[in-house]
Formats: sequence, structure tokens, C-alpha cells
Amino acid sequence: MMIPISVVIPVKNEEKNLPRSLDLLKEFSEIIVVDSGSTDKTKEIAEKWGARFINFEWNGKFPKKRNWVLRNERLKNDWVLFLDADELPSKEFIEEIKERVGREDYDGYWITFINYFMGNQLKHGDKFRKLPLFKVSKGEYEKIEEDSWSHLDMEIHEHPIIEGNVGSIKAPIIHNDYRGLEHYIQKHNAYSSWEARRYLKLKEEGFDQLNKRQRLKYKLIEMGVMPAAYFIGSFFFKAGFLDGRTGYDFARFKANYFLQIQSKIKEFQK
Repeated sequence: MMIPISVVIPVKNEEKNLPRSLDLLKEFSEIIVVDSGSTDKTKEIAEKWGARFINFEWNGKFPKKRNWVLRNERLKNDWVLFLDADELPSKEFIEEIKERVGREDYDGYWITFINYFMGNQLKHGDKFRKLPLFKVSKGEYEKIEEDSWSHLDMEIHEHPIIEGNVGSIKAPIIHNDYRGLEHYIQKHNAYSSWEARRYLKLKEEGFDQLNKRQRLKYKLIEMGVMPAAYFIGSFFFKAGFLDGRTGYDFARFKANYFLQIQSKIKEFQK
């Protein structure tokens, strides 16, 4: 029996990560690769593995890539799982969701990720989890008004809004990007620009619609202490130091990400 979940993989130039990902998803009944104009062998790899390939051209307005798929593509299954090409389902995860999707008590699931940084696993520090698995009829990523300033064609910091009960999957997904540190830095440079512009937009409109964790993040950014707060919280209070040099490097890079946001806010204000 194929797993009755449609897996959607948003990509751009993912020839290094995509073969590994598609090989682990062979039990799922539908795989859709949604591409943003890749110039490498992403399309050939997707078609070789039998995935449905869609070329997405963003017009700069809502919806972005994930919501566009939900609104414009007819999926074979009632459930959808959004995965990046560098997110690899473990065997335990696949076995657990086989049992979970047949139940009617939940409409979506939080998933925990095991992160790798510079080739090494992070066992401590700030844990990473998302809500990428839900019933198609019950969820959509939140809409952020960004037509005039966003340059990212995919939902990055937007969270799914689920109508119904949300549970948790215990088994993890492995997050391991094989494109290296240079790509990590480029990616977070783009993300920090988005975060800075979103902060300025929220300052005009208000922060009331955000959850408690998001409001705290932007409050610490406004105070200029978010880089230090993240490093101290993740490396010391959440025991990131137990991961040794890798834990230290990751906490420093993440703290620098928040420093970029704070610095860009000042620059954009000028």
C-alpha cells in the first residue's frame, strides 16, 4: 500500500539534495516538485524519480509557492506533507505517519527536526519544529501583506493555520543541507532582509496578530539585544555547548543572523 499523502517539495537548484530526498519518499503515492526556475539538473532528477514537476513563476503577490499549490493544483490525497529537499524522513517517521493519517482525531501534525550543521548533528540547543503535515481541506499558510517589499517566492516564516486539532509526530525528520556553508550564509542573508522589512511593516500595522514567541523575538530585536539573547539562551540555557565546537559555531551564526536583521532595520529606516 502506498502512503496516501501528497508530498510537495519546493525547490530551486537542488540537484545535490533532491536525489537523496526522492529516494526516501518512494512509498508515498504522490510526489510533486515545485521549481522556481532552476538552472541545474533539478528537473531531470525529478522526472527520473517519477515525480510530477511544476515550474512556478511568482508574480510578486499572494499566493506564494506553497499556498499556490494548495489553491491551484489538484492533489491526489487528503493529506499533504511539505518538505524541503534537504529534509529527509527517517524510517521511524514514515512508519509513524502510516498509522497517523488513517485516524480522524487530528487535522495536522507538528514535526520535530534533527538538525545538522557543517556535517555534524546538533543534539542540543534550540530545537527546530514545524507544522508541514495537514489535511488539504483544513489548512493554508498564513497570508502576510508583502506585495510591495518581499523578494522571496516561497513561504519561509509563514506558519500554517489549521482548522481543527493539531497533534505531534514523535519520530523526527533529518534536516541536512549538503550545499555547504556558503549556501547557508546566502540563504540567511536573504531571510534577514525579509525579516527586517517585515518588522518595519509590523511596526506600522501592530504586532497583535503574532503569537507570544514571535512578539518576544521582535521585542528583543527592537531593544537591540536579540543576538546576545539567542546565543545565551541556545548555547548556555539549552545546553548547545554540549555539541562542542559545532554547537558554538551554529549559535554564533544564528546570533549573527539576528544581528543582520537589526542592522538592516536601521539601514532601511534611513
